[in-house]
Amino acid sequence: MTALHLLAYICAALLLQVVAGVGVLVGRRHALAAQATRIEEPEVRAPSAAAWSGWRDFRVVGRHFEDAAQSQCSFHLQPVDGMALPAFNPGQYLTFSLRVGGGAGGVAGGERSLTRCYSLSDQPDPARYRITVKRMPPPPGRPDLPPGASSNHFHDQVRDGDVLRVKAPSGHFFIDPDATVAAVFIAGGIGITPMMSMLRWCIANQPERAVHLFYGVRNSADHAFKELLEELAGSHRRLQLHVAYSSPAPDDVQGRDYRHVGYVDLDLLRNSLPHGRHQFYVCGPPPMMQSLVPSLREWGVEEDDIRFEAFGPASVRPAGPATNESLAAPPTSLEVRLDRSGRTLVWDGQDANLLDFAERHGVAVDSGCRSGSCGTCETKVISGKVRYDDKPDHDIAPGHCLLCVGKPQSALVLEA
Repeated sequence: MTALHLLAYICAALLLQVVAGVGVLVGRRHALAAQATRIEEPEVRAPSAAAWSGWRDFRVVGRHFEDAAQSQCSFHLQPVDGMALPAFNPGQYLTFSLRVGGGAGGVAGGERSLTRCYSLSDQPDPARYRITVKRMPPPPGRPDLPPGASSNHFHDQVRDGDVLRVKAPSGHFFIDPDATVAAVFIAGGIGITPMMSMLRWCIANQPERAVHLFYGVRNSADHAFKELLEELAGSHRRLQLHVAYSSPAPDDVQGRDYRHVGYVDLDLLRNSLPHGRHQFYVCGPPPMMQSLVPSLREWGVEEDDIRFEAFGPASVRPAGPATNESLAAPPTSLEVRLDRSGRTLVWDGQDANLLDFAERHGVAVDSGCRSGSCGTCETKVISGKVRYDDKPDHDIAPGHCLLCVGKPQSALVLEA
């Protein structure tokens, strides 16, 4: 090898070492940059399971009572297909299609279909859902009327291993995830179910968020989730639990079983809550809703900070019109044509809604929840306008209406 060749070889070797060093340096800088990126940016997670359309089969994998009177029963549900469940918004509900036997208002010896909605009563879980159903007796003062067909079917007929048809979680009553605003959950009776979902989600995901739960029941017999709520209140310093008994039993002890005597009302809230902004979530029977929600407005709570879910249609009067347009009072008498049935009727204001109106005139209409939630009675509006005292929870398709909570604003032609 000549001296010239030797010099060229040495230069090439040195060049390779320089290139390699630069490569290592660049690789380390890329690694450090990637590490910095992982530290500064949130973890990217796989997307959650998508909500399904239509009906899906769920198997009951457990049931147990939540109160001493055994009037409130929880049902745990797993999808038959084994696929992961979507992460619903805490406070939402499931819609069920049930085949209910005769009696309880049905044809003796036969079956009928019912569509009913029940709030999810636990935080999201990709493996299972939980609902809690209260057995509904006949209406107060009307023992001649049948008890709640759906709730009694769940209590008496639905057992482990049974398969139920279920629609995906839905509803506009759910918690705002802004952890900087204190959450005030107000429940009466079985209205505790969506609050349990919100509460469990808050504790698991926002442990530093201030949370207040006001829960009103008659006494310890009706006190659902009693041990669980006491355990949560004892282990989470940011949760304040206020239980009110309206009619304490002789063996109920104030300070042990409950904190307040009477009802959850504005005075109790004023005397219990600290100063500052709160978001109020209210769910309970009509008397609670009709008194408490307007009282919160009169107290000066902003409308955006009051969220509620009422039992039954029009339990709470809205602060303003349910639509953006200002609606004048409708005429006393309006013509309503049910096109498919070939009936032309006169609305005279006797009925609470168009569903009751149709049924009173012998026109059969598919219906479910009768509270604007499930959408079973959704009907096409061929002409005219329908108004609502409260904004329906169900997302109504354009050009359609919900008969169970709708009233005519003008003469109507409906595809029914």
